[in-house]
Amino acid sequence: MIKKNKEPLFHLVKRDTLPRHIRMLIRLFAIVLALILCSAITAFFTGINPIQVYGSIISGAFGSTRKTWITLQDLSVLLLISLALTPAFTMRFWNIGGEGQVLVGGLATAACMICLEGKVPSAVIMILSFVTAVAAGAFWGFIPAICKSKWNTNETLMTLMMNYIATQIVSFFIIVWEVPKGSGKIGIINQNSHDGWMPALFGSKYMLCITVSIVVMVFLYIYLRYSKHGYEIQVVGESENTARYVGIKVGKVIIRTMLLSGALCGLAGMLLVGSINHTITTTIAGGQGFTAVLVSWMAKFNPFTMVFSAFLIIFMKRGAGEIATNFGLNQSFADILTGIILFFIIGCEFFINYKIKRSERHDEKGGSEC
Repeated sequence: MIKKNKEPLFHLVKRDTLPRHIRMLIRLFAIVLALILCSAITAFFTGINPIQVYGSIISGAFGSTRKTWITLQDLSVLLLISLALTPAFTMRFWNIGGEGQVLVGGLATAACMICLEGKVPSAVIMILSFVTAVAAGAFWGFIPAICKSKWNTNETLMTLMMNYIATQIVSFFIIVWEVPKGSGKIGIINQNSHDGWMPALFGSKYMLCITVSIVVMVFLYIYLRYSKHGYEIQVVGESENTARYVGIKVGKVIIRTMLLSGALCGLAGMLLVGSINHTITTTIAGGQGFTAVLVSWMAKFNPFTMVFSAFLIIFMKRGAGEIATNFGLNQSFADILTGIILFFIIGCEFFINYKIKRSERHDEKGGSEC
């Protein structure tokens, strides 16, 4: 007797593309559900009014003029790194090495500032910092790109490992340049002369990073959507075989795109060292090279939409310190709230792209789909 395989009660079906307003409503509903769950968790485990916690988060991000500017500056840096990774991701080249590319860009800037202080005008140091940071980031992106194009290496593993190499190189030079000797840190570079410090823009020290990120955002949108290079990136991302069939040199596109991606990460490193922190540490990127992966993916690699996903993460990060100050809760509690919200946002993509359907045999008995 042949035993029949049981047909599953439910199965997943790919949805047709939903209208934009429906997709936005689903995401908004997910955020509301996440906030409700966060409120319940806050009230249950801490006994604190959730409204007060959310108020502190808002205050931490926008409670004063200075806090607002810092929030916008942090947003611009995360956005810039996310934008830098986007061309590679659009090509389905999984560049997880943003952290290392930012680090080597920052190291190149620090080297110019330290080695050239008092020897050339500050403006020359700024120009050289820009050139060397972009070149260093591009070179760090070129290595996994050439290995991928020539020997088909795993780009995810290789870019990830290069983060650790960059960290160790920075650690070495910190010991070389440490002030005072034995301290294990450099301190503020050129604190008295300010040689190589990036200038204030429009009368504000925060505006340079914000302006650069806006310019890069517009540039990348045009580059990816309306240029020949952008078209080739999208074709390679869809299918390398198709790209080769239509005459696109896939290896050349991979190398060119990773040079761009690394160069923009190097630019972010230059801003972190030359404009914001005026020092170099192994943690100067603050994990934003990895966070940028999430930001870029949540935005579906759209440079303009990326602003909102980056804002959500920076908003919660800036509010975390305020929660710790006002309620005696540590940073981890705010990270938990952020994680819950991100989980709901990412999870709602399932309902945007798929629907759960009952099998046909059960539908004949009055089944339904949701």
